[in-house]
Amino acid sequence: MTPDTFDALRGQLLDAARTFAHPTGTAADASDALAGILSGIVDDVDRALAEELEIFPVCHHSPASALAMVRRLREKQPKVVYLELCEDLRPLLDELRNCRLPVALQAFASELDGFPPGAGPLSVVAPITEASAEYQAIAYALDTPGVELVLVDGSTDHVFQWLPDEPARPAPSEGDEDAERAEEAALHGDAVGIEIGDLRPRFAELEAHLLHHGKVRHWSEWWDQYVEQPLTGADYDTYRQVMVLIGSLFRRLRPSEDERVARDEERERYMWTRMREHLAASGADPADCLYVCGAYHAASRVEQFGLASDAPYEISPRTGTRWRYGLIPSSHSAIEAQFGLASGTVSIAAATWSKAVTRFRDTPFRLDGQKGAAKRAKRAPLPPPSTAATPAADRLSGFLSSPPEQDGLDEAELLGWCVDIVRLARRNGYLASTADAIAVFETSVLLAGMRNRARPTPYDFQDAAVTCIEKDVVPGRRDVRRLCEILLGGDRIGQVGYEALPPLARDVYDRLEPLGVDLEKRTIQRALLDLSANPELTGCSDLLWILRRLLPEDAVRPIMGERRLGERSTQESWDLAIGRHQRSIIELGYEGITIEQVLEQRLRRTVWDPKATAAVALGAVEDAVLYLGGGRLADELGARAVELLSAERTVDDAPEVLRRIRRLLTYYRATEPALPEWCEAFVTAGYAHYCTLLPTAFVDEETGVRQVAAMLGFLFSMESLALALGCDRAQLELAVLQSHPEAPAKVALLWAARSQLGLLPMAELRERCDALLANPLVVPSFPMYLSGFVQALEPAPALAPFVVELLSKAFARLPDAVLLPWLPKLITTLRDQAGELVPVLVREAGRTFPAALPSLDAFVPPWLGRPPGAAKAGPGGHAGTAPVGGPVAELLAGHRAACDAVAALLGCDGGWQEITGIGADSGEAGALLARHPETATALAALLER
Repeated sequence: MTPDTFDALRGQLLDAARTFAHPTGTAADASDALAGILSGIVDDVDRALAEELEIFPVCHHSPASALAMVRRLREKQPKVVYLELCEDLRPLLDELRNCRLPVALQAFASELDGFPPGAGPLSVVAPITEASAEYQAIAYALDTPGVELVLVDGSTDHVFQWLPDEPARPAPSEGDEDAERAEEAALHGDAVGIEIGDLRPRFAELEAHLLHHGKVRHWSEWWDQYVEQPLTGADYDTYRQVMVLIGSLFRRLRPSEDERVARDEERERYMWTRMREHLAASGADPADCLYVCGAYHAASRVEQFGLASDAPYEISPRTGTRWRYGLIPSSHSAIEAQFGLASGTVSIAAATWSKAVTRFRDTPFRLDGQKGAAKRAKRAPLPPPSTAATPAADRLSGFLSSPPEQDGLDEAELLGWCVDIVRLARRNGYLASTADAIAVFETSVLLAGMRNRARPTPYDFQDAAVTCIEKDVVPGRRDVRRLCEILLGGDRIGQVGYEALPPLARDVYDRLEPLGVDLEKRTIQRALLDLSANPELTGCSDLLWILRRLLPEDAVRPIMGERRLGERSTQESWDLAIGRHQRSIIELGYEGITIEQVLEQRLRRTVWDPKATAAVALGAVEDAVLYLGGGRLADELGARAVELLSAERTVDDAPEVLRRIRRLLTYYRATEPALPEWCEAFVTAGYAHYCTLLPTAFVDEETGVRQVAAMLGFLFSMESLALALGCDRAQLELAVLQSHPEAPAKVALLWAARSQLGLLPMAELRERCDALLANPLVVPSFPMYLSGFVQALEPAPALAPFVVELLSKAFARLPDAVLLPWLPKLITTLRDQAGELVPVLVREAGRTFPAALPSLDAFVPPWLGRPPGAAKAGPGGHAGTAPVGGPVAELLAGHRAACDAVAALLGCDGGWQEITGIGADSGEAGALLARHPETATALAALLER
């Protein structure tokens, strides 16, 4: 490159700056600024092309860049290829031949050392497609003997070191509303994307200006129209100069406050430092090397730019974070979502690449053994490399001063698109016909003419199809724009081959092989397991339940069968979509060698997390028993649960703690000869813990009734075991006596607790409730008292008859103004907080009320007593006929003192009745025996023998 190569162009641009900035001789500052930008971009091009190390500027997933790369590699045949990609991803590139593109290189870290707490897990992905310059360079370097491929960008650890605060999230794709497309767009998760050649204006006003004057909707269409198509058939010098020019333009027009400026410059210093180190260590000739980087970085102005620079730069050390590396599936829509591209951009680029390869008869590079491609003949040897080093002439002046030659209308191609889109639309429920195909054809040509295009582009065809075919509603899952994307290439989804999977993923595939399903398919497959007839499938069942615990919900879904403590299904049916969630299984391989090891590590991390609670630890114990057989791990997690419970200062998780510990105790009592030590320690610690917090929880406004009821439920249901383990019942009695709540629901709960302890007789409790109903000032709040009694069924299920009595009295006595607004709240409370208590109330109501409708008129509730002339109530306080004689009645009558003491303890009023014999007045049974004495006589004779 001679010094005066671009002097003519520089002079033209400076004249244009003076003309456009101040035609009347004013605004000299604006003229100077514009002149500085225009002359600066020419200087950047001159500087990049004059560099001793050849710089190859690229754009991410650009067919034009890929074609230029293929041509340049065959012409130059470099011995060293420097590639802008994280240097620690180099070992993964050899595994690309075992995959079907597109896939993404991934670095993953869950255990962080040197990053802020809570920043993990960290993930970096670098997607690779066949229609990209980086893949062509990789395929050439890996399959050409004597060629070295060197990745020179900062490591994945440096990627997060250079991020300002937090990892950038993937930008949403434009118009991505289809559920199917959204699912594929999530293949990369929330990983940070690394791309080669991010060419997009970082100046919003500039992008808006280009889109408006280019008569396009989004940036991807502008790039295809004004850069991609003109450069597809351009020579190498033109391509190279134009790409550097665009990178320099966008670089100089970026906002001064752009936070990515410092990060980009840091990367550039890093890459040039690494390349100089490699050249010094290997002794390679710079003339035999090629530096592949984004066009944005090719116009770099950092001090370290160029091999001749001696500016110092110290590479910062990596943190102590341990990174895991692997390949994950990718897709066109995932790449679009990752980098904020318009929907269908990558699919259209892939179609453009295939057509250009055929048109220009170029032979792209492809890794030997690459999946997803047709088998090719033996690789032809490369032609001798070009040794002529002629200086490049100024190609920018001609490119910028004349419009690019546009291809003419390809009627055959456009007609094929129109016919195929109508056929595809009819399959998806549209009422399309041949007339629509003709309309799409004519509209495509019309739109191209309005946009100054000689040949309709895929974007013109999409707009025409939407205009002519899509009416008011979309009859199926896919709209016409999505159908056009499918027609032009579809959302190609890659797959990682078995040989490139981590050991854990291969182990999962091997262990599920007896199921006889193809785990690589992305469709949902049904697996049937008859464990009684085929006990060898038990291992598959165990593995599927663990995958159910670790993978996303729809990856493995049980249709029939369940696994709970102490229960195993003999027949199971599963819907498997493992091929669709290959990325999740691969990322599990970054955490361990086997799936059981990953689950064990996750359970340990869960219980030792600073935010872990006793309920979380008990859930971990349950998972350890269900999926790992319990044993030592369950004991370790249980001991941690005891520590967490003793350290808690709130009772928010009391309902969950009660539910889980009851289930675990039931399981251990049924399967083990004795309770584990941690269970006994948990019961004693919980008894003391909840007794201590009970008075505070009763008066704390932030503690709900459900939580207090769960505390009492733990204390009362575990009381016998706790007392057997050395706890003191007086501690519970003192805690109840020290409780003085003011909220009506908690007051009712306290009364129920005192009744359960024998501190409040049933007769006194009934009197208190009757007094509440009789007090007009308290009647509006009586429903809250009743809610407390309903919650009291958790610690005191024996109060079910009394709660039914209170509900009946409430419905009978409360005025409509109080009762009707309360009913919805009662229903929602019972459903959300006491769903398991409703069956108790229903069963008790069924025992209390008559089962037949005719008996309802004569029914007298037990709590109302007998009408005048009826027999006196018995010791239980229930009205009824005189008791019939018999051994039980005679036994009770002979020991009346014991029965009276029990009645007094229970608060039952009433006295003793005379025992009658069996006669006509002994009820229906007595009348039946009186009418048929022969049967009773025969039975008596039989019993006397």
